[in-house]
Amino acid sequence: MSRFAEPTGDRQAGGRETSSPVPAVGGLSRRPAGSTTRRGAVVGAVAVLLAGVGASADAASGTVLSEPVVTGAVVNSGHDVIVGITRNVVFPVTVTGSDDSGLSFVDVDLKGPHGGFYTTDAFCETATACTTTFTVNAHPAPGGDDPVDLANANAGTWSVDALADANDGDSVFAPGVGSFGLKRAARLTVDAAPEPVAKGARITVTGKLVRANWDTYRYAGYVGRAVKLQFRPKGSSTYTTVATVKTSSTGTLRTTVKAVKDGYWRWNFTGTATTGPAKAPGDYVDVRP
Repeated sequence: MSRFAEPTGDRQAGGRETSSPVPAVGGLSRRPAGSTTRRGAVVGAVAVLLAGVGASADAASGTVLSEPVVTGAVVNSGHDVIVGITRNVVFPVTVTGSDDSGLSFVDVDLKGPHGGFYTTDAFCETATACTTTFTVNAHPAPGGDDPVDLANANAGTWSVDALADANDGDSVFAPGVGSFGLKRAARLTVDAAPEPVAKGARITVTGKLVRANWDTYRYAGYVGRAVKLQFRPKGSSTYTTVATVKTSSTGTLRTTVKAVKDGYWRWNFTGTATTGPAKAPGDYVDVRP
């Protein structure tokens, strides 16, 4: 089972320091690909000692076997993990690598601002790929007082550490083999008025940008953010940026533009290092001669 924890150190392989799993701060589940099992602490310790040997000789055949290698990690199929305040978000982490005997297990640590998550013993679905699944949330457990997994301070760039075991018993620790953004969800609204409007008259376009507050479990205005006002003519599929407006102290947006032709108006927020992107649905304005 994966857990949330304050980082206490790094795993070890080949002389590197390791940290043991600590009790979870919040409930978090992991669903590995394929079957799973729990190895004892002794087995885990042996795997660490075997790591970093460089090469081992098969006693029977004298064949020299290479050390396992971790080549990378992909989180959420290469997309940011964006979390709101009402639903659990489930995402996979796939670690890739190689070994003469094939990869067997992988333990994954996710480390980010002010916290982390870890898993143990995810079986590898192939000799070169191992996938484990994380579940995160930013809402109280229904009917309970359990602490949540995420707080606002956790948003930002996260890294992936992997401890991979091979079928021949060798092990390798690979820190920082991947990274991803763990971000707060954002929402946008839009209203263009009046409608219909005479050609050449002014249209007022308003809206509001809010983002998930993982500490209060509510959406709140996102202050001082640059948001693009975009227009798509009737019959076209392409939006063009007309202006860029900053949100107010409450997250609201307001500007005026000249009515030229029929079409759709929307706000488009591209996101930040801690907050996901958001686009308002287009609001159609009928422009009359």
